[in-house]
Amino acid sequence: MGLPRFGRPKGVDMQGKLSPNLFVANCGPAVGLSHDTIASVFAAFGEVNGVFAADESGARVIVSYCDESSARAALEALDGHPCPELGGRTLHIRYSVLQPTALDQINDSVPVSLVASDLNIPGLYLVHDFVSTKEEEELLASIDERPWKSLAKRRVQHYGYEFCYETRNVNTRQHLGELPSFVSPILEKISLLPDLDNAASIVLDQLTVNEYPPGVGLSPHIDTHSAFEGFIFSLSLAGPCIMEFRRYTDGDWLNNNTKTQTPENGSNFLRRAIYLPPRSMLLLSGEARYAWHHYIPHHKIDLVKDSVIRRGSRRVSFTFRKVCEIFIFLLFTTG
Repeated sequence: MGLPRFGRPKGVDMQGKLSPNLFVANCGPAVGLSHDTIASVFAAFGEVNGVFAADESGARVIVSYCDESSARAALEALDGHPCPELGGRTLHIRYSVLQPTALDQINDSVPVSLVASDLNIPGLYLVHDFVSTKEEEELLASIDERPWKSLAKRRVQHYGYEFCYETRNVNTRQHLGELPSFVSPILEKISLLPDLDNAASIVLDQLTVNEYPPGVGLSPHIDTHSAFEGFIFSLSLAGPCIMEFRRYTDGDWLNNNTKTQTPENGSNFLRRAIYLPPRSMLLLSGEARYAWHHYIPHHKIDLVKDSVIRRGSRRVSFTFRKVCEIFIFLLFTTG
């Protein structure tokens, strides 16, 4: 599944503590050494259970022995010394500690559904394969040709109106023009959605493009009531994720306009989660839009139906909204 079972201890001196597992730095495929080659060298000191990637660098591995004495012999012989059998590289070796497996690391998980109907949240819809692989490639190429704005952990682009993260509102004094032509096919498909009442009459005039690197998500929030009308469409591209929905029990959701950020810890909420594969379109409306906070956990992996799914090198979302008419009015009546 791509995750190491072992790792170098952080802030812990393991030199005096025996372990059958060794963390070996300056050693791995990134420096031209295969796991088989490494295993054959370390096997001179005892039976090797296996060689595993310690992280994603490709230059650090875990050598796991059947017994502690073999690990100790290898550490004493190889640590800090050039190893002719491994290209003369000087290895840096420490005892390793057992880390949680991928399943253990998802300790705050909630069962993840594949279809929206399983969540029983009115107004929530998910359309799989809303765009084709070719259309996905074309959309990604189009945004990558345009400038990005960097936030703390992700990059964004805004079209139609800019969303101000400080005020969680749209900047009505800065109309950015019509939505770009490369999203016209998406808007056309939205207008043809069969399960959406009055789909043909929906006019979407604000688009935010988000790019998420691995491990970056979103804190629980509800899109500002006063800034946007009832429908929110979000198209997932390039990589998967899960989206969690939380309904808090303390307060009327219709009067929750200002309570857009809520502490993540606590038991005063209901939880639901859905898997968003690439090329899928998510629709939030009605209760799903106004009553449930939506949230993307800050994970590099997600547990979906007993399978661990690693998020891609990037995930891009296209989120379409309709700015409230009062904001359009203010745009033209204030100086």
